[in-house]
Amino acid sequence: MSVPSVLAVFAHPDDESLSAGGVLARQAAAGARTAVVTATWAEGTHRAGELAEALRVLGAGGPRLLGYADAKVPESAPDSVRWCDAPLDESVRRLVAHIREFRPDIVITHDAYGGLTGHPDHVHTHRATLLAVQAAGWGLLYPEAGDPWRPRALHLATHPHSAARLLGERLMRPGGQMFSVPDERVTAAVDVRPWLEQKLGAVMAHRSEVARGALPGRLAALPRTAREELMATEWYIHHDLMA
Repeated sequence: MSVPSVLAVFAHPDDESLSAGGVLARQAAAGARTAVVTATWAEGTHRAGELAEALRVLGAGGPRLLGYADAKVPESAPDSVRWCDAPLDESVRRLVAHIREFRPDIVITHDAYGGLTGHPDHVHTHRATLLAVQAAGWGLLYPEAGDPWRPRALHLATHPHSAARLLGERLMRPGGQMFSVPDERVTAAVDVRPWLEQKLGAVMAHRSEVARGALPGRLAALPRTAREELMATEWYIHHDLMA
């Protein structure tokens, strides 16, 4: 039996490693096809280069950049609109093209909150991906984007209340609001300790984020045992797909 292929869709370079790096490494190690679509940052930027290194560590192929601008960093894609401002139909069509070309069994993306931080780019990625996963299986929608393909499952990377407090204390900036879900909403808590070295290596490949003290940098500043404790589990919500 073949191992299910996985296509992850995230907003920024580093989201893939922080939210789903363990699962991506696990699937790749088992022989599955894996890939990541990243909504923001343009080819040729330093973060695109860091993303390429992180994906190499995870065994997830080359970057698939949509090339929109980060909502808070205009220089991420100087010649493009912000991801949050892009026409929704255009965004969905482009994601449909990646889904139909890669033909994944499973798609992973942000939850409806956009993860712990609630970043607007994360929230927009969630919405666009949900629409694209549905549209990809309907042949008369976006026919120019390839032959229809319907993934078997959609999983939302999330954080339960029970874990959010510890993560927030160690990784979030003081005073910031956290977004998490009741523990019973979580349908899979995945122990990724066997692939933790790869996951942490991929996170640290985002060197500019480490240097500026963003979340990878705050993680890097912790003792190794604390990093391992915080990153050893990934949580997902199974999102039912309509026929």
